[in-house]
Amino acid sequence: MTDTAITKWPTIRQAAERYCISEKTIRRRITDGTLKARRIGPRLIRLDPESIAAFGNGIGGAIA
Repeated sequence: MTDTAITKWPTIRQAAERYCISEKTIRRRITDGTLKARRIGPRLIRLDPESIAAFGNGIGGAIA
């Protein structure tokens, strides 16, 4: 997956693959408010690209 694909509203699966974490972790972060998401229809959930980018920045501004 390219970095340009993540700039669109990614699915839970795409975000999980991008950061090598489980889909369950992404769902937990949506629930606790760390990640912003939109429900499109009864089943489809898409993540806000800005919250995904902030999620991947790490903690304390440290460069990994």
